[in-house]
Amino acid sequence: QVQLVESGGGLVQAGGSLRVSCAVSGRTFTSLIMGWFRQAPGKEREFVSAIRRSGDRTYYADSVKGRFTISRDNAKNTVYLQMNSLKPEDTAVYYCAAGAVSWPTGPYNYWGQGTQVTVSS
Repeated sequence: QVQLVESGGGLVQAGGSLRVSCAVSGRTFTSLIMGWFRQAPGKEREFVSAIRRSGDRTYYADSVKGRFTISRDNAKNTVYLQMNSLKPEDTAVYYCAAGAVSWPTGPYNYWGQGTQVTVSS
């Protein structure tokens, strides 16, 4: 069974930065396309970013392009989302996802429990 554990969420002021991480176990990490999604209160979950198995290609939602960077460390079985120039509208629960059936937005087979990111104005 694949397990995904997110960490690194928290409270940050607008314009600040935060990095969330997702540690993966239970399956060969390099076989997995990884993604990040988010869900704000009262809204549907939305795609944020994805990275291919070797890390050679990434994809971003227009709303975060130029501000967020996805990366992976295959030696540590971990995927990261570096978030810069954060805005209050980035406030959401951020979910790590693994095993995309279709690049880049999925659907994905495995999900983490989520980590809260709150951006204050």
